[in-house]
Amino acid sequence: MKSRLVLVLVVFGAWGLLIAGRLWSLQVARHDEFVRRAERQQQRVIELDPPRGTILDARGREVAVSVEVESAFAVPREIGDLAATVERLAGTLGLDRGKLTRQLTLDREFVWVARKLDPPQARAVKALELPGIYFLEESKRYYPLRDTAAHVLGYVGTDNQGLGGLEARYDRSVAGKPGRRTVLRDARRGMALPPGLPSAAPVAGHDLHLTLDAAIQAIAEQELAGAVQRLRARSGSVVLLDPATGAVVAMASWPGFDPNRFRDADQEARRNRVVLDAYEPGSTFKMITAAAALEQGLVHPDESLDCEMGGITLAGVRIADHKPFGRLTFREVIAKSSNVCTIKTALRVANRDFYETIRAFGFGTPTGIDLPGESPGLLMPVERWPSLAKAYISFGQGISVTPLQLATAFAAVANGGRLLEPYVVERIVDGDVTVRPHPEPVDRGRPVSPRTLAILRELLAGVTVEGGTGMGAAIAGYPVAGKTGTAQKAVPGRGYLPDQFVASFAGFAPLDRPALVGVVVIDDPRGTYHGGEAAAPVFAAIVGKALLYLNVPPERERPERWPFEPEPTDEEEPQQFADAAGEPETERVAPPLPGMVPDLSGRTARQAVALLAELGLQPQLEGRGIVVAQQLPPGSPPPPPGALFRVDLGTPVPGAIARARDELDTGAGG
Repeated sequence: MKSRLVLVLVVFGAWGLLIAGRLWSLQVARHDEFVRRAERQQQRVIELDPPRGTILDARGREVAVSVEVESAFAVPREIGDLAATVERLAGTLGLDRGKLTRQLTLDREFVWVARKLDPPQARAVKALELPGIYFLEESKRYYPLRDTAAHVLGYVGTDNQGLGGLEARYDRSVAGKPGRRTVLRDARRGMALPPGLPSAAPVAGHDLHLTLDAAIQAIAEQELAGAVQRLRARSGSVVLLDPATGAVVAMASWPGFDPNRFRDADQEARRNRVVLDAYEPGSTFKMITAAAALEQGLVHPDESLDCEMGGITLAGVRIADHKPFGRLTFREVIAKSSNVCTIKTALRVANRDFYETIRAFGFGTPTGIDLPGESPGLLMPVERWPSLAKAYISFGQGISVTPLQLATAFAAVANGGRLLEPYVVERIVDGDVTVRPHPEPVDRGRPVSPRTLAILRELLAGVTVEGGTGMGAAIAGYPVAGKTGTAQKAVPGRGYLPDQFVASFAGFAPLDRPALVGVVVIDDPRGTYHGGEAAAPVFAAIVGKALLYLNVPPERERPERWPFEPEPTDEEEPQQFADAAGEPETERVAPPLPGMVPDLSGRTARQAVALLAELGLQPQLEGRGIVVAQQLPPGSPPPPPGALFRVDLGTPVPGAIARARDELDTGAGG
């Protein structure tokens, strides 16, 4: 009996020790392991996108911002009627029913349904009150000016990664640091978001301040789109630079797209043609040929050349001019754009010297702009030039350039000889810390001597006056220097197409103190295809408005009188604008009330443009003279940035003085 009792005690003791050992193992030795298991079963850590840094234009206007939106997610096990849930979600959000069904049948605790919903979509889903569907706040990129500067800004994917333009190039600076949010399953297997669980707030990215001016950018895009559509062209591009610094003031491509809905646009619409598309520049490249010959002292502006009445034969190949010319001075060769005499000039220059001049102006290598995917163009090494290469390259065939490369080359002529690296980002701001990627203009060399530059400016100025091919680029009050280009399009294996052209114009204004350098390229225009007819007027329209907006004084402006104002005569006394008190009105631009439409009445077109540009509006000027009516009354809330604002102009004074004022203010006469 005693032995049985001992046996029972031993058995129970051993059993108790086993239980105690097991409890010690579970609660002590493996405590941390089981806590982690419980957390994995009960908790899920969700990574939340941070707000990307704001992108602002040169005047502080927001062109890319981050806004708080809601994302919908599902807990599949909590969904009761799967078919009904799928049908209602798919119908509300436009989702694929098959894909959504597969997602909601996964053996997971968390499944994204739709991320970064627009507020109306989020409200619609919430109104369905579907079991197992929850919401979290996330940050979404938004572009308030829609398609304005879209090719430069780029766009952002659902995963908060920059996919194009500045968003991709500066992604590490702009993206910020993601946050984390812990969600918890309760005892009823429901989903809860208790505030006490571990979390980390997202850290916003750095802000980018650009050299682009949204108002000038909108002008460039509007004029380019109108020209491309009017000419039934395939595409077009425009770039404006500040020649003194290399800063990009505007960069436009057509067709465009809305980066808020970038998936709706194809790859062609999303191309930034200014930096990606290389083309044969045609006669705009004659500026480089002239520079090479002038630098070597092999031609004089007033030297007479025989242009052979329309053609020249080299190595058995006949190269034609766009029209027959006899004898022309070299300045007339550039103004009238003779291929034959340009070839004759180039043949005087040694191949190596010509090649080195081309390279010195930046062709054949990327400009170094802070945008992704830049094309270097195409310049064949001089050692591989065939016999006719120099002849063709002299007038812009057999070489490919980007609009940006051409703009930087013309900027070197405009700024006194410095080939500057173009850039778009002026500074990167993180709270109180500011980083300037380009604290000083990056000087990449001096292509030619000051003497050559002075002659080039004179020759290019002759292109836009009477008798030159670029008269369409003339701007009233602002002498323009530039060069037209009309190049046949080449197709590999087919040679040059007889009926497809690229029309272009490159130039700068005003002549004596250039404020802007611009290049306009129109791809395959129909009807009129010459650069002087298709591209030069677009340059004049964009640069003319931009100079007024920037308050650049006309070249011949005199402080005591308006430009071109005639001297007083007995027949016509000079008139002056007068205010209500009868005193002459002086040139002034009063600031508008903060956030409200200003009073434009009685102001000149230039003043009206400046005031409206401060609000980010696009002036739509009708008529000539001073402002007599405006779209909205003073003090009204303004339309959204980028919108058109109609301004009616009238003529309050008679005679020649009024006409001179009108032409200056509206840009007419050119």
